[in-house]
Amino acid sequence: MTAPRWEVVVLVLVLVLASMGWCVSRTQGGGGSTPFPWDKVRLPRHVVPLHYHLLIHPNLTTFTFTGTVAIDIAVTQPTKAVVLHSKRLRITRAAIEAGARSTCTVRDVRVLQHPALEQLALLAAEPLCAGHNYTVSIQYSANLSDSFSGFYKSTYRTQEGELRVLASTHFEPTSARMAFPCFDEPAFKARFSIKIRREPNHLALSNMPLVKSMNIASGLVEDHFDTSVKMSTYLVAFIVSDFKSISKVTSHGVKISIYTVPEKIDQAHYALDAAVKLLDFYEDYFSIPYPLPKQDLAAIPDFQSGAMENWGLTTYRESALLYDPEKSSASSRLWITMIIAHELAHQWFGNLVTMEWWNDLWLNEGFAKFMELLSVNVTHPELGVEDYFLRRCFDAMEVDALNSSHPVSTPVEDPAQILEMFDEVSYEKGSCILNMLRDFLTADVFKAGLVQYLQKYSYQNTKNEDLWDSLTNICPTVGTENSELQGDGFCRRNQQSSSNTHWTKESLDVKAMMDTWTLQKGFPLVTVTVRGRNVHLQQEHYKKGVDSLSPTENGYLWHIPLTYITSRSHTVERFLMRTKTDVIILPEEAEWVKFNVDMNGYYIVHYEDDGWDRLINLLRENHTMISSNDRASLINNIFQLVRIKKLPISKAFDLTLYMKRETQIMPILQGMNELVPIYKLMERRDMDDTEKQLKDYIVSLFKDLIDKQLWSDEGSVSERMLRQSLLTFACVRRYQPCVDKAEEYFSKWQKSNGTLRLPADVKTAVYVVGAQTSEGWDFLLSKYQHHSFSVDKDKIASALSLTRNKDKLQWLMDEGLRGDIIKTQDFPYILVSVARNPSGHHLAWTFLRENWEKLVKKFELGSPSIAGMVTGVTNQYSTRPQLAQVKEFFSSLEEKSAQLRCIQQAIETIEDNIQWMDRYFEEIKTWLQKNHS
Repeated sequence: MTAPRWEVVVLVLVLVLASMGWCVSRTQGGGGSTPFPWDKVRLPRHVVPLHYHLLIHPNLTTFTFTGTVAIDIAVTQPTKAVVLHSKRLRITRAAIEAGARSTCTVRDVRVLQHPALEQLALLAAEPLCAGHNYTVSIQYSANLSDSFSGFYKSTYRTQEGELRVLASTHFEPTSARMAFPCFDEPAFKARFSIKIRREPNHLALSNMPLVKSMNIASGLVEDHFDTSVKMSTYLVAFIVSDFKSISKVTSHGVKISIYTVPEKIDQAHYALDAAVKLLDFYEDYFSIPYPLPKQDLAAIPDFQSGAMENWGLTTYRESALLYDPEKSSASSRLWITMIIAHELAHQWFGNLVTMEWWNDLWLNEGFAKFMELLSVNVTHPELGVEDYFLRRCFDAMEVDALNSSHPVSTPVEDPAQILEMFDEVSYEKGSCILNMLRDFLTADVFKAGLVQYLQKYSYQNTKNEDLWDSLTNICPTVGTENSELQGDGFCRRNQQSSSNTHWTKESLDVKAMMDTWTLQKGFPLVTVTVRGRNVHLQQEHYKKGVDSLSPTENGYLWHIPLTYITSRSHTVERFLMRTKTDVIILPEEAEWVKFNVDMNGYYIVHYEDDGWDRLINLLRENHTMISSNDRASLINNIFQLVRIKKLPISKAFDLTLYMKRETQIMPILQGMNELVPIYKLMERRDMDDTEKQLKDYIVSLFKDLIDKQLWSDEGSVSERMLRQSLLTFACVRRYQPCVDKAEEYFSKWQKSNGTLRLPADVKTAVYVVGAQTSEGWDFLLSKYQHHSFSVDKDKIASALSLTRNKDKLQWLMDEGLRGDIIKTQDFPYILVSVARNPSGHHLAWTFLRENWEKLVKKFELGSPSIAGMVTGVTNQYSTRPQLAQVKEFFSSLEEKSAQLRCIQQAIETIEDNIQWMDRYFEEIKTWLQKNHS
């Protein structure tokens, strides 16, 4: 959301006023009706938690838990009310006691609840005294949550088919309040001392190491964990399960353990080694020791997101942590390494230094996403992680080009708005603008600034500007021959360090520059016009959609760190553009100029006059003259320019012709990413002839490369990932040589009853082809349920969702929501896969509409899962009746649902698709007839 939606704020106030009449005392015998003493979403600031003493006892038979929390608080101004968070907790007793040296005693305490605000108030008869400490004690009980947040129930089946239950937590952003009454906002940092009661056959884990276990009455064990460092409530974690573990100690002396269900413990070794390497890397890079004695990584059988960074006890989806060297693909190894890198980066960025409020979530997530690239590059160079960073920036731009996008830093208030911040803008765009800043400042200056930021704000909360301040007055200690600290405290590069360091002329103000990237939505389009040696530049806000050329856009201006190379020089030149227009003078005229080198900047470029023709010519004649990232960015940019009518579609298609000779993963995947959605739009309109011609054209572009692929697991990670993408693509498009080979593999595999070892990187293609027959589909489903295929579940699910049999597709969605055979955590993925299937898109849309209430209950309003389903099911619609249906359904929902940002995104995307098809369909048809007979 692009600012607090006033309708939502009004709605919250209405709820507050309406509820005041019925938030009455629940315990301590107070009769009558007392208004709730607080009416805001955010808690008052005059009561601050210092230390939580939490005892929690889950019952894994009745799926309930009881708890007692004693919170030491400091009171900074006189108040009769202590207001804190509580959600779905049954409060049985509450008291406030004065601290040891306090003369202010507290007698009567009344408890008021405000479900709409998820708040609880303890009302004292006399005011609590300012400057005194108190202890708030609350006893409560609750049900284990059956969603994926709070203290929730998870299950798995053993190899023998026995159902086992465990309980685990997921609190980010606002669900700690579902497990214990607390001050559930990131700025209320406190220490936690946790005790857990459990059955003797279970194991309890929490953020800190176990100090002692005591046998207590009724055959229970009580585990006492060490007191934590100061931290936010959303990072508290505990698990009660029958997990097994393996451990190692890092070179800095931190014990790392991987926990998983007992029979998958042999898949934990890769993650353990990766975590050891990565934690060591971060301790060295940040120059701050990891502050806890241990770091556990736990694979949870039911988990909504990819992973969670709880301090000292990070939790993961099984597929994000477990790796089988015999069966897992190269893409799975890359994904697991990146996720571990992400969660461990958070131990500093997020846990040690935390954003003050959720409007700056990107300070946590953009950083962790960016640090994946940095850390994996050093610790696992064989993964070639830099090949995939670009994809992320293109994905972010896809969302950021819509009017419904939002600035990286955006005001948010209520829990649904906060959840909506967990999107491409906070994560992907956040990481891309940090990558741009690092490229601009140099790696050394950037690193020195980060270290300064982390050291200065350890155990505290920060805002955007705190980071910019830390990055502004910095001179690196290494490589200083090109830098000098000026009298004004600014570090600048010497004139000689680059031939065109435009920003040496005045002090570099990182805040002024970065505010243009974090406080306004969208990104710039830079138009380049070459006249001899003069290069004229102009910037504007790139926007898709109906009002993309609206006159109100004049206010948008970015400080753009431009980079460029020319046909005459491959030295990267730099120029900071701070105005609407500017001019660069080249030392000599050039055949071509390429801006945004390696796409390190978060902007796109349009080359006026014959600029594009020169670059298309370069690709045709000698594409390896520029890097594969530069080629991928040209493919992306030209199609984005078509969207806003800057270029004809035929020009973009002309550029793709060179791809017959392309062999690198980034440009190939980018080419597919631009071309495949075009025929997907045609599929939804039943335009058979042109659609078939376009499919054939795409296959013909990559045919030579597809034919060269080995059906094995040989080669580098990037070659293996390219193989997986190309063969899956070819088999899904029914390219006959691929289908024949896959059918042969599938029938041998089926005959062996699944015991034949298939190469990991070709499995998806083989499964997709096998799933096209009814008996093949049934066989795959039987293997999906078998424990020995646990690492292949995602690939099998993908194949199952590509059948043309509508009954089977319907069964998949029903089963995914029920959560027995297919876990509900995988349902969003299944629904979107069915929606992408030409035989399934009507079914998926109907399913989403009919089960909306159930989905919101399970996945939470505003969550990335809900957003992914809404946009994933609708993003290939391109007709006015489809648009009308989507608008009608979503406007019929209650206000909070109808206001979701993902719904605005879905509607804008369909409108954009309609315009696109109306404008370009005939032109594509003509181009294909001329260029691809």
